[in-house]
Amino acid sequence: MTQTAPSTSTSAQAANVDAGEIAKFNQIAAQWWDLNGDFKPLHLLNPVRLSFISDQVQGLFGKTCIDIGCGGGILAESMAHAGAQVTGIDMAADALDIARLHALETGACVNYQQQTAEAAAQQWPAQFDVVTCMEMLEHVPDPAAIIQACADLAKPGATLIFSTLNKTAKSFLFGIVGAEYVLRLVPKGTHDFQKFIRPSTLMRMIENAGLVVTDATGLHYNPIQQSFRIGAGLDVNYFVVAQKPGTVKSATNEPSNIVTVPVAAVTNE
Repeated sequence: MTQTAPSTSTSAQAANVDAGEIAKFNQIAAQWWDLNGDFKPLHLLNPVRLSFISDQVQGLFGKTCIDIGCGGGILAESMAHAGAQVTGIDMAADALDIARLHALETGACVNYQQQTAEAAAQQWPAQFDVVTCMEMLEHVPDPAAIIQACADLAKPGATLIFSTLNKTAKSFLFGIVGAEYVLRLVPKGTHDFQKFIRPSTLMRMIENAGLVVTDATGLHYNPIQQSFRIGAGLDVNYFVVAQKPGTVKSATNEPSNIVTVPVAAVTNE
């Protein structure tokens, strides 16, 4: 399933792209679907985050979804298998080639496109019920611009889910020292601590994009069991859920109230 990319200039598309990050992920693109390779943590994580996303949107079946920074398609493909109509965008061409090939092998219907979030927002404004941006914001020069693009892609009433790493001593210890050097869960140099984002900073970016924060929760790894779980504590990996203001219908077709999470109430900020 292919689609012509918009006529945005190359320089504009690349404005919010770190070429070093793209090259880094292209170099290991062949390992995206190796369950014991460099992306093993994402395969361990994916059932947990897929379940979290599904719970947040009351099921994915029939919903239009876009995954920003989809890489090799681990999350995008799993959402498609859950019945969603999925678009995945990334600027790493080699990763997208792997994603398309794997989708052909598994019969997943995903529209993969090589373009930036900003370009996608120009092409598909207010088109998606669900917008996901996972483990991506800490790899771009301007995360606020990505969040604004996500807001522009979302329909009124849509749910947006972001995940990233907190900027704390514990996240440096666990996310870089532990994950890259001790446990070797990911390649050395995967993360740059200076690009980690505090929850309060992320929430302000989300609110500045015209969205309403509705939930925030932590993501925790157990190295003994090699498993992830979702729970309290935002001090390392965490999710923030937001909603775009607009008409939201519940299963009973009654308008649903948006429950907000005040930035000031967030701990581990």
